[in-house]
Amino acid sequence: MKATGIVRRIDELGRVVIPKEIRRTMRIREGDPLEIFTDRDGEVILKKYSPIGELSNFAKEYTDALSQVLGHTACICDKDSVVAASGAGRKELLDKPIHTDIEQIIESRKKLMVNRGDSAQFANITVHANDADEYSAQVIVPIIVQGDAIGAIMLISREAQTHMGETELKVAETAAGFLSRQMLF
Repeated sequence: MKATGIVRRIDELGRVVIPKEIRRTMRIREGDPLEIFTDRDGEVILKKYSPIGELSNFAKEYTDALSQVLGHTACICDKDSVVAASGAGRKELLDKPIHTDIEQIIESRKKLMVNRGDSAQFANITVHANDADEYSAQVIVPIIVQGDAIGAIMLISREAQTHMGETELKVAETAAGFLSRQMLF
């Protein structure tokens, strides 16, 4: 475990403030759920909790099915990273932190459907790649659980002749709705 040199006291209600530097580095935002547990050495551990991450095996199977049926790359992300990906380019996406473009789509709770030639702009998927120009089609639908936006379903393609329409949008909306019902806080 990495020492930070920062010491905080617990107040009378049992609260402790997580320093801003740590929150920024770990991308912990106000309202984010944290998992609290202890280890054998008596350390108290705070870990960002991802309900989508808890379903990672299920999410992987779901993206496999979506990719196989639709022929596009399918991804499921939480508010921090790509949790599951299937199809072409999955290795470039899996477990990578998401770009602010995706964070904004999740937070805005708005769907995105873009095809090459449309006036709308493509979203960058991961932080370390400005990959928006590489895509020919994208459908991104936020996953909403009990009023909280917790992630997104993404269907993406790099194939030049690909066009995504209402079918892909409805499939992504169905997937987002189904996954939202699987996650209880």
